[in-house]
Amino acid sequence: MSTFTKYIQNEEHYSEVISRIATVHETLWIGTADIKDVYVKQNGESIPLLGQLAGLLKRGVGVRLIHAKEPGPNFREDFDRYKILATDLERVMCPRVHFKMMIFDLETAYIGSANLTGAGIGMKSSLRRNFEAGILTNDPQIVEPAIEQFDTLWMGAHCEKCGRQEFCSDRIK
Repeated sequence: MSTFTKYIQNEEHYSEVISRIATVHETLWIGTADIKDVYVKQNGESIPLLGQLAGLLKRGVGVRLIHAKEPGPNFREDFDRYKILATDLERVMCPRVHFKMMIFDLETAYIGSANLTGAGIGMKSSLRRNFEAGILTNDPQIVEPAIEQFDTLWMGAHCEKCGRQEFCSDRIK
């Protein structure tokens, strides 16, 4: 397999990054500081990203989500529409998370500035979108440290000495 690294900006976040979610075969890891009700195109329709994640879970894909704060009411309403999310989505909240990354099948990573929001990485128009930047790559020298960072946090390695436990309503450990 040849390696690639691509600089991603603005609306490319949707076309290059979000579009890859539908093609995941085994694992999808998402880390974001802010999370809102993002919509995606699927079969010519706009559906909540949560619906697409529910579809992945039904196919047996392992999906992990780390986010820093409670999402808003629209997100929670959509979350409740897809019952499989409550049972099969692996989710933790850490108020110190500020990285934004997606890791696709432990082979390709997006690392950048875009939160999992419509204005960050979603379908907002170019007139309402944030100015974002990031990289999309399958270069093991970048992907492997991203996996390690995500997994280390996921496993709670920082929790004991965190110093912010009073703000952590959903402790990892």
